Amino acid sequence: MASRLLHRLRHALAGDNPGEAATGPEAEQFPESSELEDDDAEGLSSRLSGTLSFTSAEDEEDDDEEDDGEVGPDPLPSGDGASGEDADRSLPPDGQRGSQPLARQLQDFWKKSRNTLVPQRLLFEVTSANVVKDPPSKYVLYTLAVMGPGPPDRQPAQISRRYSDFERLHRNLQRQFRGPMAAISFPRKRLRRNFTAETIARRSRAFEQFLSHLQAVPELRLAPDLQDFFVLPELRRAQSLTCTGLYHEALALWANAWQLQTRLGTPLGPDRPLLTLAGLAVCHQELEDPGEARTCCERALQLLGDKNPHPLLAPFLEAHVRLSWRLGLDKRQSEARLQALQEAGLTPTPPPSLKELLIKEVLD
Repeated sequence: MASRLLHRLRHALAGDNPGEAATGPEAEQFPESSELEDDDAEGLSSRLSGTLSFTSAEDEEDDDEEDDGEVGPDPLPSGDGASGEDADRSLPPDGQRGSQPLARQLQDFWKKSRNTLVPQRLLFEVTSANVVKDPPSKYVLYTLAVMGPGPPDRQPAQISRRYSDFERLHRNLQRQFRGPMAAISFPRKRLRRNFTAETIARRSRAFEQFLSHLQAVPELRLAPDLQDFFVLPELRRAQSLTCTGLYHEALALWANAWQLQTRLGTPLGPDRPLLTLAGLAVCHQELEDPGEARTCCERALQLLGDKNPHPLLAPFLEAHVRLSWRLGLDKRQSEARLQALQEAGLTPTPPPSLKELLIKEVLD
């Protein structure tokens, strides 16, 4: 009986916090439905009041213009288990739950186990959803805040994606991870009514759950396609703005990309974090902030460590030497490392600048 009660309490606790994804193995076995009940949709619309941008009634006549809204297959089954909300409705009356002291003990045990036994994951929240008209297409752009465990971020990392971006990620992961993806639901396509408040609210909640469920499965959490989904569009836009000299705009994107990678980790290696630090250093330098530029170089040199020479090692050393000289700070260690690389023939004299390498880098 204790095991059954513990199982019910797990779902009850999940139901008490509907904004958080379930953690641990339960998240994999009993994913939430990708379609909301009407009350849930209304609640999400209220939470996003003032941030959701909906079309008027006459705009709904143009629903079939959205390239994201073709009819497709229904969402994958979400498993035989119930979600946290369903578990609340299925709990037996108080008289059948056992003694209250036992219930409190099990509840305390589960709360503690959530903090000690289950890895903490990211949280996702749709903060705005706007209808974008870009003739001849029309689509909804969803902006999600990416938050980590612990104290809330002063400025959370954000991504903006449309339905087709989520669908492409879902399709790619399905091809590579049929087993883990079989239990993860995805909102189905619609032929019409893609721009109503109800549809946008339902999809917003579904996308939050979808990303939370992907983060719950280690095999999916480390998938390159998921990493690309979060970071690659931001890096490409930041690189493009840097190349055109729009350093203020580029700096915000590089900083957001760095924050995303800090939250996600770097399972694909240090190359993208190093490229991001190079972008930050270049923008800070162009905006006459040598102190921040030097800090970015130091972070990059710490990531590089004493490993085999990386293409960005000499450019970072050269930038660090120059910025240290400008600020009147010690530059001897970086000078010695750079001179050793040049004497070994591992880098030209002078080495290419960070800006040169940033412009030539191909992001794929």
